[in-house]
Amino acid sequence: MGYNNILLCEKGLTGRITLNRPDKRNSLDDVMIKEIKDAINDYARSESIKSIVITGAGGNFCSGLFLEYLNKIQEFDVLQNKQDSENYKDLLLTIYTCPKPTIAMVDGYALAGGCGIASACDLIVAADKAQFGYTEVKIGFIPAVVMVFLLKRVSETHAKDLLLTSKFITGTEAYQIGLVNYVVDQYMLESFTDKLCENINRLPSSSLKLTKEMFKNVTSMSFEAALQYAVDMNTLTRMSEDCRNGIKKFLTKK
Repeated sequence: MGYNNILLCEKGLTGRITLNRPDKRNSLDDVMIKEIKDAINDYARSESIKSIVITGAGGNFCSGLFLEYLNKIQEFDVLQNKQDSENYKDLLLTIYTCPKPTIAMVDGYALAGGCGIASACDLIVAADKAQFGYTEVKIGFIPAVVMVFLLKRVSETHAKDLLLTSKFITGTEAYQIGLVNYVVDQYMLESFTDKLCENINRLPSSSLKLTKEMFKNVTSMSFEAALQYAVDMNTLTRMSEDCRNGIKKFLTKK
């Protein structure tokens, strides 16, 4: 499939999606949102890809909605606004529920909807001086969809501080509150992310897929139901060839 606003490349077993509108800080519109979602689905189906990195071109991750697109949505009616919101929600859900690990590699600005894309990924690697921010309330909008994913990463206390003040925080500060998983010097961002993906790619795909599936399901269950679900998943995994081979390798290694 051809793409106009993103670049795809493969490095070993990792597929990389690069938001490619650097002159506009990789801002989003309906076309780019659809392209990112389609690319995630393509890599999810690929037998040669085990992990997926999302990043941005030109020194920024994503600055949120494209200004021209913001002007366009002012003319939308209720149904058009609902559909547009559904499309963005579907993108974040596609990233979050992807059966393969998704990693956001963040440099520069990750703002509003762009911050939401990073938050929906399984892991975030950030440059120390990257800038994270939820700027929606500044323009009379609300960070509705992104809030759901932000609250899976940070406490309500920190979420309120970010969403109600629209303040920017650095990659280092984002790491301190648990928004990002890893923070590195900017010059190390690429090599660190590559190494992280190499380590993930060595792990059994079936185990990663089922673990991700549990993250999706457990939070909506009662405590007792979650435990029973965990027993069932344990049973299923123990019968898999990957598990049997892994145990055999572990027991026979010297």
